[in-house]
Amino acid sequence: MAGRQPEISMRKVGGVQLRAAYWPAENETAGRPLLFFNGIGANMELVFGLGDHIRDRALLTFDVPGIGGSPEPSIPYRAWQLARWAKKLAESYDIQELDVMGVSWGGALAQQFAFQYRNSVKRAVLAATSTGWTMVPGKPKALTKMADPRRYAEPDFMLKHFETLYGDELDTSGEAHTSKLKAPTMRGYTYQMLAMLGWTSVPFLRFMKQPTLVMMGDRDNIVPLVNGKMIAGLAPNARLHVVEGGGHLFLATRADEVVPVLLDFLNESALEPAGAQ
Repeated sequence: MAGRQPEISMRKVGGVQLRAAYWPAENETAGRPLLFFNGIGANMELVFGLGDHIRDRALLTFDVPGIGGSPEPSIPYRAWQLARWAKKLAESYDIQELDVMGVSWGGALAQQFAFQYRNSVKRAVLAATSTGWTMVPGKPKALTKMADPRRYAEPDFMLKHFETLYGDELDTSGEAHTSKLKAPTMRGYTYQMLAMLGWTSVPFLRFMKQPTLVMMGDRDNIVPLVNGKMIAGLAPNARLHVVEGGGHLFLATRADEVVPVLLDFLNESALEPAGAQ
């Protein structure tokens, strides 16, 4: 079954308006809700496909200010502030304990959230991400294309440079991905980049006690595999899963392969004794 649509609403949290998407769990014995953080400049429609795969737990995601359908922020913000807004957003859905997942830029925010609210976050999934400014950078050609705003505003530009940008081969899943892109506002995109300026998770990763799954593609042109190895080496309860042949967008282009790994990890918690962390 495909095409499960979320409940979409505007929520005011911490003085900002966030456009949110929420998929309720489909059964009464659901696992913990999963809060998902998207990549930089990415509107939440790009991950709507997760709703087709994740059905045994609630799924929540949102557009950060100035991205997708969320209004622009009036002033710059930092990662800890966005994490606080996300926590208030989850609480508006009566979500207290949860698992968290992020991809790329969103994987950095997921690390911040998991540390900042470590008593609420029970498991973390970090995909195609890094420790921030301490990361090993990707290929210069890919990073140059990534900085070009035409990758959002011009679908033909994205299609032409898809493999150079991400390391993934362009197929129907890649074309579907680009068709869902919505260009962020210049202020929204700039403030989203500034939120992580000088940020790194290195000082606090050792305090992330939650079981953590780090998923990386070995063909990622933007965030090389070594960055995932760094996170897995620093976080005490982390494990690394390498997607062979996977680029930066393996979550979209290799969904049938990687989503079962993700779900197996999240569902392991059902086997843990009460109070295990």
